[in-house]
Amino acid sequence: MIKKSLFLLLLFFSVVLRAQEVDLAKLDQYFEKALTDWDTPGMSVAIVKDGQTVFSKGYGVMEAGEDARTDGNSLYAIASNSKAFTSYVIAQLVEEGKLSWDDKVKKCLPYFDLYDPWVSAQVTVKDLLCHRVGLGTFSGDVMWYKSDLTSEEIIRRMKYLEPQFAFRDGFGYSNLMYITAGELIKKITGKTWGQNVQERILDPLKMDRTIYSLPKLDVVGNYTTPHAFEDGKNVPIPYTDWEEVGALGGLISSVNDMAKWMVFMMSSENKAKNELWELLNSYTVKRDKVNDFNMHFSGYGLGWGLSDYYGRLRVGHTGGYDGMISAVTMIPDEKLGVVVLSNGMNPPMMAVTYYALNAFLGEETKDWSDDLLKRKEERSKKDTRVEDRLASRVEGTHPSLELKKYTGTYKADIYGSIEVKLENGKLRVYFERSPELSATLEHWHYDVWKLNWDIMHAWFNFGTLKFNMDNNLKITGMDFDVPNNDIFFEELKPRKVN
Repeated sequence: MIKKSLFLLLLFFSVVLRAQEVDLAKLDQYFEKALTDWDTPGMSVAIVKDGQTVFSKGYGVMEAGEDARTDGNSLYAIASNSKAFTSYVIAQLVEEGKLSWDDKVKKCLPYFDLYDPWVSAQVTVKDLLCHRVGLGTFSGDVMWYKSDLTSEEIIRRMKYLEPQFAFRDGFGYSNLMYITAGELIKKITGKTWGQNVQERILDPLKMDRTIYSLPKLDVVGNYTTPHAFEDGKNVPIPYTDWEEVGALGGLISSVNDMAKWMVFMMSSENKAKNELWELLNSYTVKRDKVNDFNMHFSGYGLGWGLSDYYGRLRVGHTGGYDGMISAVTMIPDEKLGVVVLSNGMNPPMMAVTYYALNAFLGEETKDWSDDLLKRKEERSKKDTRVEDRLASRVEGTHPSLELKKYTGTYKADIYGSIEVKLENGKLRVYFERSPELSATLEHWHYDVWKLNWDIMHAWFNFGTLKFNMDNNLKITGMDFDVPNNDIFFEELKPRKVN
């Protein structure tokens, strides 16, 4: 026992000494400045090296306008960084002989149907987790976003979505496939995705501040507030409940807990990484010019993004939740990992990550914050979607029909019913399964109406709705136009049913 204790003590001091070769005070100052430059309310950062957490600190505030500061135990929604937990649970089920990576999904979920019967019959468990079923990136997210649809109801509606490319012939980041994976876990184990994650990962790793259910926030405490970014300001918004679709991104965690997860994932105890870190779906790497990290390959495994980073394997993922963005990045050969969690829509998460990684790896000490902030501002200037729509408005026009004619029930195959009602002289739109998407319609031009949402949303603000008519001015349906990169309202295509 004495020899073992002495060994562990020497190991700890060895890790500390190696970490001391990096100027942690300099990193600390850099992170603080980056947060200010990017105008994010708060973030927390943890760094692991050789099986130990060598840095953990919070920056900024829990909520804009308040004084409470973040720390290493502060909670944030980690969104799609939860996908790695989903793939790990499935890896365990495979190891236990309860499932095979090549099992057909319909074998367990007979109601699983996509755009083509043959494709539906061929999709395997592995296909679900590496985004190669043929759907476009984020296609169908409007089905589950802020809705009360069950996972099974969502899966049964997926057949109405159109593919973007051939089966196994492209990369389309699909949250819907991870919802399906969550139902697969439930069907095989008889327990929910959250219960499986709790029992198989959180409890063994003592990640005791990680939760998957919003009511537990007040029980655990020390949680940050999400923020939308509108008119140049960070605006606090409520949490959104993702528990039903937790397998795509339902965990809420701290950097200290995520540090434990990274240490485990890079340890010899984790046998599943042999499958999880296999490159199954490649992205195009631009080879006509030098890229940031001398990158030669990039792609996706099972719940993880994979690439090379100055000649070393890089494993990571990012996550986007309403008002919170996160990043987990590991260099397994160096037992090095960085996690950044934030409570704003414009965090310096990758700037912080690259600066920290390079400090430990001895690579270039480039000012990533300045560089990436300039790139972000350039992208923002080029995104003129909302400005173009504002400029295209035709003033002085009127609706074709009296307001009452626009009212009624509209049905979207991928979603359900959408109601348009006349209340106090104004048209209102109600999404049957998503009450938080309710909006008042303000006449824009002709038969197009602006959506004035009842509440603020993190991913979009401006949007319009156009009523479609036949040759006899009978309304047949509607089209949505809500410019954003994540929730595609245009996929709804509701038709009028009464």
